[in-house]
Amino acid sequence: MAETDLNHYSKLHAKLQTKSAVIGVIGMGYVGLPNMVSKARLGYSVIGFDVDETKVNRINAGQNYISDVQDDILKQLVNQKKLRATNNFSELRLADVIVICVPTPIDEHKQPDLSYIQNATNTIVLNATEGSLIILESTTYPSTTEEIIVKSLEDRGFEIGEDLFVAYSPERIDPSNEVYTIDNTPRIVGGHTERCTELAQLFIGRNVFPVSSTKAAEMTKVYENTFRFVNIALSNELAVICDKMGLDAWEVIEAANTKPYGFMAFYPSVGIGGHCIPVDPYYLSWYSKKYNYNTQMIEIAGEINDRMNSYSIKKVMQILNLHGKTVKGSKIAILGATYKKDIDDVRESPVFRFYESLEELGADLVVYDPHVESFTLNGEIIRVENVNYDKLGEFDVVVLLTNHTDFDYDRIASNSIIIFDTKNGFKEVESFKGDYYKL
Repeated sequence: MAETDLNHYSKLHAKLQTKSAVIGVIGMGYVGLPNMVSKARLGYSVIGFDVDETKVNRINAGQNYISDVQDDILKQLVNQKKLRATNNFSELRLADVIVICVPTPIDEHKQPDLSYIQNATNTIVLNATEGSLIILESTTYPSTTEEIIVKSLEDRGFEIGEDLFVAYSPERIDPSNEVYTIDNTPRIVGGHTERCTELAQLFIGRNVFPVSSTKAAEMTKVYENTFRFVNIALSNELAVICDKMGLDAWEVIEAANTKPYGFMAFYPSVGIGGHCIPVDPYYLSWYSKKYNYNTQMIEIAGEINDRMNSYSIKKVMQILNLHGKTVKGSKIAILGATYKKDIDDVRESPVFRFYESLEELGADLVVYDPHVESFTLNGEIIRVENVNYDKLGEFDVVVLLTNHTDFDYDRIASNSIIIFDTKNGFKEVESFKGDYYKL
């Protein structure tokens, strides 16, 4: 190996050890911005890149828009000039480490959409300088790092592992989780070469588990969320079976959860939300077809999970019928618009399909959520309000879709005529004014 090649590795290694490397983060969303703040707090100089000019301007003004980032810390880092943002992607030339944190959605046919990764890669190819480390954190199917990033850089003439370094380290960010944060959650790292892995491992820091390749790291990420996807489907099927038998699925799950080994609790839901669980399994399922393998477990789990919205709407109809009412013309309050409790994120939230289904049936709907001001459905902006507890009695049914801690469940119970609880949020409430039903 040439001396200059050794120098690229050694120089970057030294910069990472002394925290003198410049870090560029492409994508300043729910993964990118916490990454920027975490690295800036360690002493790195961090530049965030995004096509969204509003985000760029807000960051440079020290204005936070992510709940997992503390406002005062962001402002302090900006004032100290440890962190800034730009939409001038030519400044990637300044970065010693480039971290890709862009969306990886699925289309209407549940096929992977890698356009964001491809666009980020195209930009890196135009601006990358020798000696840089490029880390993809976006969730994707196995081989993406090799087929898109490595191939594109090699086509330009770079030799990966010598004058450029490439690795995959999937994000593990759980919004609102105060126990496991971006700074203490173990991370997986897989490099294109051993040196790529070593540099990425040094950059990521503590609690790093290296694997043999970028492909193994990519598979680890999609497997993690497919595991949850499949087990949520099992809990959803349990909910349907228990309902037919007159049993409480939540009681059964909590009882099973007392077993200290061999069991992990998952709970029923109207729908699976967020940027990972409802998306990642389809990346694995799609890619497996290239190997002539049909992932039956994923397909069946997807069908079960997709049916839960229709099942929940049917439950609302049955509940109203018991009280001599129809969905059409009924006033329905939906409590919670986000995909999980105590966050402000509505990506892939069950509220979209649930709201749309009830609206099509002619219901008069109001959505309450302390963390969200509005969401867009089919091009229409749906206004979200804070709960007016005294007016809950005006609704024919109140549906708990997200069990936010901020909700006063005793007041909801004492004011509502009918409650349909899809999250077991009222488990601590002892008395109700009206009738109470669970998913």
